[in-house]
Amino acid sequence: MLTYKVKIQPMKSFISISYLVIWTLMTSVIPVIASEQQSFRQHDDYKIFYSAFGSSFLTPEIAVANGIVRGKDRGLVNIAVVKTLGVGSPAEVSGVVSNILQQTQTLEFKEVKEQGTVYYLAPFKFDNEDYLTFKIKVLPESDSGQSVFSYDFKFQKKMYHN
Repeated sequence: MLTYKVKIQPMKSFISISYLVIWTLMTSVIPVIASEQQSFRQHDDYKIFYSAFGSSFLTPEIAVANGIVRGKDRGLVNIAVVKTLGVGSPAEVSGVVSNILQQTQTLEFKEVKEQGTVYYLAPFKFDNEDYLTFKIKVLPESDSGQSVFSYDFKFQKKMYHN
Protein backbone atom coordinates (compact mmCIF):
# COMPACT_ATOMS: atom_id res chain seq x y z
CA MET A 1 0.00 0.00 0.00
CA LEU A 2 1.28 3.41 -0.99
CA THR A 3 1.10 6.24 1.42
CA TYR A 4 1.64 9.88 0.67
CA LYS A 5 2.81 12.49 3.04
CA VAL A 6 1.05 15.75 2.46
CA LYS A 7 2.12 18.87 4.21
CA ILE A 8 -0.80 21.15 4.74
CA GLN A 9 0.04 24.84 4.49
CA PRO A 10 -1.71 27.18 6.82
CA MET A 11 -4.68 28.98 5.30
CA LYS A 12 -3.19 32.31 6.32
CA SER A 13 -0.44 32.16 3.66
CA PHE A 14 -2.96 31.21 0.97
CA ILE A 15 -5.10 34.22 1.86
CA SER A 16 -2.05 36.49 1.85
CA ILE A 17 -1.05 35.28 -1.60
CA SER A 18 -4.61 35.76 -2.85
CA TYR A 19 -4.66 39.32 -1.58
CA LEU A 20 -1.27 39.96 -3.16
CA VAL A 21 -2.47 38.66 -6.56
CA ILE A 22 -5.69 40.67 -6.37
CA TRP A 23 -3.81 43.81 -5.29
CA THR A 24 -1.31 43.42 -8.14
CA LEU A 25 -4.08 42.98 -10.69
CA MET A 26 -6.06 45.92 -9.38
CA THR A 27 -3.13 48.32 -9.25
CA SER A 28 -2.07 47.41 -12.79
CA VAL A 29 -5.56 47.48 -14.35
CA ILE A 30 -7.21 50.45 -12.63
CA PRO A 31 -4.81 53.11 -14.02
CA VAL A 32 -5.41 51.78 -17.55
CA ILE A 33 -9.19 51.89 -17.09
CA ALA A 34 -9.02 55.36 -15.55
CA SER A 35 -6.83 56.73 -18.33
CA GLU A 36 -9.18 55.36 -21.00
CA GLN A 37 -12.23 56.84 -19.30
CA GLN A 38 -10.75 60.29 -18.76
CA SER A 39 -12.04 62.36 -21.65
CA PHE A 40 -10.59 65.75 -20.77
CA ARG A 41 -7.27 67.48 -20.21
CA GLN A 42 -6.66 70.22 -17.67
CA HIS A 43 -4.87 73.31 -19.02
CA ASP A 44 -4.55 76.12 -16.47
CA ASP A 45 -8.13 77.22 -15.71
CA TYR A 46 -9.50 75.35 -18.74
CA LYS A 47 -10.77 71.81 -19.10
CA ILE A 48 -10.53 70.59 -22.67
CA PHE A 49 -13.04 67.81 -23.33
CA TYR A 50 -12.53 65.56 -26.34
CA SER A 51 -14.15 62.59 -28.03
CA ALA A 52 -14.16 60.80 -31.36
CA PHE A 53 -17.09 58.75 -32.63
CA GLY A 54 -18.71 57.39 -35.77
CA SER A 55 -20.99 59.87 -37.52
CA SER A 56 -23.75 57.25 -37.78
CA PHE A 57 -24.47 57.90 -34.08
CA LEU A 58 -25.96 61.25 -35.10
CA THR A 59 -29.58 61.38 -36.19
CA PRO A 60 -30.09 62.42 -39.82
CA GLU A 61 -31.79 65.64 -38.64
CA ILE A 62 -28.83 66.73 -36.51
CA ALA A 63 -26.37 65.82 -39.28
CA VAL A 64 -28.28 67.88 -41.87
CA ALA A 65 -28.66 70.85 -39.49
CA ASN A 66 -24.88 70.93 -38.93
CA GLY A 67 -23.76 70.06 -42.47
CA ILE A 68 -22.30 66.69 -41.43
CA VAL A 69 -22.06 63.74 -43.82
CA ARG A 70 -23.05 60.50 -42.11
CA GLY A 71 -21.56 57.13 -43.08
CA LYS A 72 -20.10 53.97 -41.64
CA ASP A 73 -16.57 55.11 -42.57
CA ARG A 74 -16.95 58.69 -41.34
CA GLY A 75 -16.25 59.99 -37.87
CA LEU A 76 -16.30 63.19 -35.90
CA VAL A 77 -13.93 64.55 -33.32
CA ASN A 78 -15.54 66.84 -30.75
CA ILE A 79 -13.57 69.40 -28.71
CA ALA A 80 -15.07 71.61 -26.01
CA VAL A 81 -13.06 74.15 -24.02
CA VAL A 82 -14.64 74.87 -20.63
CA LYS A 83 -13.59 77.41 -18.04
CA THR A 84 -16.88 77.60 -16.13
CA LEU A 85 -18.79 74.35 -15.71
CA GLY A 86 -21.44 74.01 -18.41
CA VAL A 87 -20.24 77.00 -20.42
CA GLY A 88 -18.04 76.48 -23.45
CA SER A 89 -15.28 79.00 -24.11
CA PRO A 90 -14.30 80.27 -27.56
CA ALA A 91 -11.01 78.94 -28.88
CA GLU A 92 -9.02 78.27 -32.01
CA VAL A 93 -8.87 74.50 -32.54
CA SER A 94 -6.77 72.67 -35.11
CA GLY A 95 -5.37 69.20 -35.52
CA VAL A 96 -4.58 66.12 -37.52
CA VAL A 97 -5.55 62.47 -37.31
CA SER A 98 -3.35 59.60 -38.50
CA ASN A 99 -3.59 55.83 -38.66
CA ILE A 100 -0.86 53.29 -37.88
CA LEU A 101 0.46 53.61 -41.46
CA GLN A 102 0.98 57.35 -40.78
CA GLN A 103 -1.67 58.31 -43.35
CA THR A 104 -2.69 61.76 -42.11
CA GLN A 105 -5.82 63.87 -42.49
CA THR A 106 -6.01 67.52 -41.49
CA LEU A 107 -8.95 68.18 -39.19
CA GLU A 108 -11.06 71.19 -40.18
CA PHE A 109 -13.00 72.24 -37.10
CA LYS A 110 -16.38 73.93 -37.31
CA GLU A 111 -17.61 76.00 -34.39
CA VAL A 112 -21.05 74.99 -33.10
CA LYS A 113 -22.95 77.29 -30.75
CA GLU A 114 -26.05 76.06 -28.99
CA GLN A 115 -27.78 76.74 -25.68
CA GLY A 116 -25.12 79.10 -24.33
CA THR A 117 -22.16 76.86 -25.05
CA VAL A 118 -19.69 76.38 -27.86
CA TYR A 119 -17.86 73.30 -29.11
CA TYR A 120 -15.88 72.32 -32.17
CA LEU A 121 -16.52 69.43 -34.59
CA ALA A 122 -14.27 68.08 -37.34
CA PRO A 123 -15.09 65.21 -39.71
CA PHE A 124 -12.62 62.47 -40.69
CA LYS A 125 -12.66 59.18 -42.60
CA PHE A 126 -11.55 55.83 -41.21
CA ASP A 127 -11.35 52.13 -42.06
CA ASN A 128 -12.94 49.47 -39.88
CA GLU A 129 -10.86 48.74 -36.78
CA ASP A 130 -8.56 51.69 -37.52
CA TYR A 131 -6.37 52.65 -34.56
CA LEU A 132 -6.18 56.43 -34.86
CA THR A 133 -4.01 59.06 -33.20
CA PHE A 134 -5.49 62.54 -32.86
CA LYS A 135 -3.09 65.45 -32.37
CA ILE A 136 -5.00 68.52 -31.25
CA LYS A 137 -3.94 72.14 -30.67
CA VAL A 138 -6.22 74.42 -28.65
CA LEU A 139 -5.75 78.16 -28.26
CA PRO A 140 -8.39 79.43 -25.79
CA GLU A 141 -9.47 83.08 -25.79
CA SER A 142 -9.06 84.86 -22.49
CA ASP A 143 -11.89 86.82 -20.86
CA SER A 144 -10.53 90.01 -22.42
CA GLY A 145 -10.75 88.47 -25.91
CA GLN A 146 -7.01 87.94 -26.16
CA SER A 147 -5.69 84.44 -26.81
CA VAL A 148 -3.73 82.77 -24.06
CA PHE A 149 -0.93 80.32 -24.82
CA SER A 150 -1.85 77.19 -26.75
CA TYR A 151 -2.12 73.65 -25.47
CA ASP A 152 -1.16 70.62 -27.58
CA PHE A 153 -2.25 67.09 -26.72
CA LYS A 154 -2.96 63.79 -28.38
CA PHE A 155 -5.30 60.89 -27.78
CA GLN A 156 -5.89 57.56 -29.46
CA LYS A 157 -9.03 55.70 -30.39
CA LYS A 158 -9.88 52.50 -32.21
CA MET A 159 -12.76 53.13 -34.62
CA TYR A 160 -15.26 50.58 -35.91
CA HIS A 161 -17.79 50.61 -38.73
CA ASN A 162 -21.35 50.28 -37.45
